[in-house]
Amino acid sequence: MSATSSSSVAAGLLRIGQSVLFGALLVIGVVRGVGDRGWPVALAGGAIAALFVAGLVTHRRLGPKGRAVWVVTLLVATVALMPMSPDFVWLAFPVWMWVAHVVSLPLALALTATSVAMAIAVLNQHGQSSSAAVLGPIIGALVAVGLARGALRLEQEGQEHRSLLARVLEAQAEADALSDELVRAQREAAVNAERTRLAHDIHDTLAQGFSSILLLTRAATRETDPERTQELLTQIGAAAAENLTESRRVVYALAPDDLTTGGLAAPLSRMTTELAAQLNAEVTIDIDPHLPRLHTATEVAILRGAQGALANVRRHANAGHVHVTLARAEDQVRLDIVDDGVGFNPTSIAAEPTLAGGYGLRALRERLATIGGGLAIESEPGQGTAISVTVPFAPAAGVTP
Repeated sequence: MSATSSSSVAAGLLRIGQSVLFGALLVIGVVRGVGDRGWPVALAGGAIAALFVAGLVTHRRLGPKGRAVWVVTLLVATVALMPMSPDFVWLAFPVWMWVAHVVSLPLALALTATSVAMAIAVLNQHGQSSSAAVLGPIIGALVAVGLARGALRLEQEGQEHRSLLARVLEAQAEADALSDELVRAQREAAVNAERTRLAHDIHDTLAQGFSSILLLTRAATRETDPERTQELLTQIGAAAAENLTESRRVVYALAPDDLTTGGLAAPLSRMTTELAAQLNAEVTIDIDPHLPRLHTATEVAILRGAQGALANVRRHANAGHVHVTLARAEDQVRLDIVDDGVGFNPTSIAAEPTLAGGYGLRALRERLATIGGGLAIESEPGQGTAISVTVPFAPAAGVTP
């Protein structure tokens, strides 16, 4: 049983005990008083009994002010009975408890003190002038007031506990509702994140591969040398095969095979070699030999950044020389791609992708942002372009930095 339920039960039992005690003392007083004073005592006892029963019956409907009037009236009636018989003095004990429970403490003390003085006077009037006749009502009044105020405190604490429990249950219901909403939001966020991942991967792999195939095809259609044409067709076939493999990896969200086998050096070298062959340009690469294997997500982000930047060089730069550098810079890893091509105005990059393109740099920024990286672009028309990709240095599991 909870503390709130225990206090409610205790308060209920105390009220029942008060009622039983009042009824028993009233009966005793009437029976003993009738022998001394006759039927007037019985009539007075019946009147106060009717007042008592009426208050119990209408207790819940009276309200705080009505209950206060009822107990004060009951105390006045009890005091009025005392001169008829000293046995009615003890009837005041349960009434003192009701008074202390219903009215304010200062008023309760004043009413109790007045009735205690009346009780002592009645006892002295009937020849009971001993110290017990004085201490008895005083001690009884103190005990009654103490019990009543203690019971009132228990009821108040019980009400506070019930109110607190109601607020806790309400907060729990709100938390459950928020939890359900959070689950829905997380589910939607996961769906959106997966869509974004697919968009990035499709752009960084399939779109770049198709772009390469398209450029090679155009070059092959313009080529008159049969050997060169055959070489371009071989490159087209190799690019198509690689694109098919990449499409399967996108579906299964896997890292490229050349990453899983040897890190960044192999795929970066392959991409620069392919770029040099496609553009007939000088492409150099410089990779820090002391750079350890990085976390898979970091290596994939760097590789996708290189793919996107080199694809832009292939399609737009018309460069004669491209230099790629990969090195660690304190707590970051930096990939720099510099070309001497036609350059462009970085502020002219569209904020949103179009059917004609324009997704790459924005998508690359979003991909890098997910792992705490960044993208910097320096370029001017006719002055070439420098693209810098930075990611936090995150070595692979088991690798010593």
